[in-house]
Amino acid sequence: MLDGSILQQLATAHAHTQRPLNLGVYYKNTLVALCHALEDCVLTSNSPPLVITAFQQGKWYLQEAERYSQIAQKARHIAIMAAPDTGFAEHPTSQLANVDLVALDPQDPVAQEWHLIIYSPSYTAMVLCQELSAADYGIAGRPTVDLERKFYGFWTFEPALVRETVDLAIAHIGKYNPELRQKLIAQVAAIAKATPTQLDDLGYAVSRVVDYLQISQSGVHQLAPDSQQILDQNLVSNELQAFLRLAQLIDLADTDNPMAAAETAALAETIGQLLDLPAWQLKRLRLAGLLHRIAPATVGIQYGDEAPSCPLVPAAQVLRTMPRMQAIARIITHQNERWDGSGQPAGLSEQDIPLESRILGLVAAFQKRVTQLQASQPQQTSVLTQALTEFKQQQGQAWDPKLIDTLELLVMGLQQGLEIPVAAPKISAGMWLVDPQASDDSNNANQTARSQV
Repeated sequence: MLDGSILQQLATAHAHTQRPLNLGVYYKNTLVALCHALEDCVLTSNSPPLVITAFQQGKWYLQEAERYSQIAQKARHIAIMAAPDTGFAEHPTSQLANVDLVALDPQDPVAQEWHLIIYSPSYTAMVLCQELSAADYGIAGRPTVDLERKFYGFWTFEPALVRETVDLAIAHIGKYNPELRQKLIAQVAAIAKATPTQLDDLGYAVSRVVDYLQISQSGVHQLAPDSQQILDQNLVSNELQAFLRLAQLIDLADTDNPMAAAETAALAETIGQLLDLPAWQLKRLRLAGLLHRIAPATVGIQYGDEAPSCPLVPAAQVLRTMPRMQAIARIITHQNERWDGSGQPAGLSEQDIPLESRILGLVAAFQKRVTQLQASQPQQTSVLTQALTEFKQQQGQAWDPKLIDTLELLVMGLQQGLEIPVAAPKISAGMWLVDPQASDDSNNANQTARSQV
């Protein structure tokens, strides 16, 4: 990373903390898609944001200037950093009252960075990257095809991280324009004090990300086959990142149970191992565990007589748009079914409930109950036994009887010293969790699953 760049400053600040940045490599078409998706959400936001961007060169800003004219109508203020080009300051968008340009020195390390920072009371999002140097590309040198340009960095919805980066960006702007720095500091202070009437729907933001990423692949067919394959893998990786980041944010917001996703994923995978499930099914269980909280609409919804046999779960439906994630969507959709058929959304019972959904529903509920007992009875050492007793009372009603037996084996192991590794995934390296097959293979999966119980 370039010394003095905003990415380098942020990465250094987090290098020795419990939450280092999840950095990865992104292709240009991926970054364009990500930025357009996150910018779209400004247009529907419940509160006007402060937007700070870095375009490397003025010519790249000019390509997006008309778009930023629309964003300026919804934004509190926009600060645009770039090395100036002809027409940079003269464009009508540049003349708007709530738009300020910062003409970077071409030697400034920030002039090699690509930023989009959105900060408001109801919506925070950020893309923070810098282009790879010629040396980073190796012997082949910089690519001649624009789509194959690569950037190193990350993106996130996390409010605290966005705020930290806003402060770094404003400090850098202050080197060029102290008066603008003071104006932006005042904007940030006003946003920090504001109380939003309603938080923006991050599920919508994720769906926009997935839509734009898929559209961005339209030009990939013009590339060589090897390049097409690499860009396709990059697409799937970034679609998965969108969901993992949403799940991460849900956990961060839950101060009572901030490890729900990671612990549920670990428990689900361990139950699968005890059932001797194949490796591909264990991967599905782990990923479903990490994402299981993104579809809360599966709980407590009442449907009329005209409803479909399996009502659509919004977050799971977005997952279904990704061919390699359809199996995960199915697992998450049916996690709240019950053994006796009293669950939702489809009222499935017994073996009609996918095995992975039965496992996920059981371990997610068990993890939540154990966490509640640990909080209310911190001195007790028997919370696992107490929780297990409660779940055994629902054996054959809410829960698959054989899975309760397997859960009992797991609890015995934990009480005898078994340790289950629990760690949040490195989001930028999540491709290993995705099914290698392009389709759900749900029929084969169900047949395999049912043979295990």
